Amino acid sequence: MKEIIEYLQSYQGRTLKLMEVCGTHTAEISRNGIPGLLSPSIQLVSGPGCPVCVTVTEYIDRLILLGKEPGNIVVTFGDMLRVPGSSQSLSEARAEGCQVRMVYSPMDMLKLAGENPEHTYIFAAVGFETTTPVYAMLLKNALAGGIKNIRLLTSLKVMPPVIDWICGEKQENSIDGFLAPGHVSVITGSRAFEGLAEKYGIPFVVAGFEGEQILAAIAALVKLRGVGKTVNMYTSAVTREGNLTAQAAVEEYFEPADAAWRGMGVIPGSGMVLRKKYEAFDAGSRELMEDREKNKGCCCAGVLTGKVRPVQCPLFGKVCTPQTPQGACMVSTEGSCFNSFNSILPEASASNIEAGDK
Repeated sequence: MKEIIEYLQSYQGRTLKLMEVCGTHTAEISRNGIPGLLSPSIQLVSGPGCPVCVTVTEYIDRLILLGKEPGNIVVTFGDMLRVPGSSQSLSEARAEGCQVRMVYSPMDMLKLAGENPEHTYIFAAVGFETTTPVYAMLLKNALAGGIKNIRLLTSLKVMPPVIDWICGEKQENSIDGFLAPGHVSVITGSRAFEGLAEKYGIPFVVAGFEGEQILAAIAALVKLRGVGKTVNMYTSAVTREGNLTAQAAVEEYFEPADAAWRGMGVIPGSGMVLRKKYEAFDAGSRELMEDREKNKGCCCAGVLTGKVRPVQCPLFGKVCTPQTPQGACMVSTEGSCFNSFNSILPEASASNIEAGDK
């Protein structure tokens, strides 16, 4: 590991802009102080890898409206509660009587709905390829148990189309390589990124989540600069083909659709919605096609596409903090702004990584 750190610190080639598109990678890069271990010519930027962060404002507004309807109860994970809608968050709406309940697993819906048939339970189904199979299993179990009072409001995204969109943007500082998402790749397989690597002539490296694994993947991206190749460095969990059982479950219940991304608008084929066969379980997901930001000063859209660093946002660390978030990127523990705000000292990170390597 010492050799890898020395290589990354001594790199003096052309400036490289490398993007990670996984919320866990974003958090671990910050926790390990990895940016402080790199040459100034290697720039790390966070892409649209946090599912909460890329969820549009209209989605929050729709959940609030559903939660205010008699008989409905919105069910969600804790990090969704504080994401700002156009006028308030789910947490603020709950204080005013909106029916919202927090759970730790979508499967908790089965017990809630089964024991309370007089209510309709609407789950805020947000996520990428990693979590979509869980929602497929939820529906399978609901159907098997004859539970009919469950609905999903989906904001389910898939990675390749949004990466294609980012690469096709031809922004001033284009991306020179991608740290491919480890969790997503477990489901999709590393082959999901091969076409993009060839199309744009840039490397993709599938990485694990330890500091050493991330640094090794970054070093591989630097060495592969300008080469359209996909490399799997997370072979303990990722294969080229991916999890075929999970893929089949998703195929059974969901189908591709256009989807709205925060700061990027509608990207064709980038979402998953319930098939017509199961539309009785849908809470209006196909109608969510608007991307509007509540706070015009919030730079979340630019942060998600790598055009703006969190510290460049005029609200960052001032009115926008983890205690008073103005945008989704400061709410989620996987958000780039949250992790930038809570970043640790690079010196301490270097000591931790090298100590673990001994």
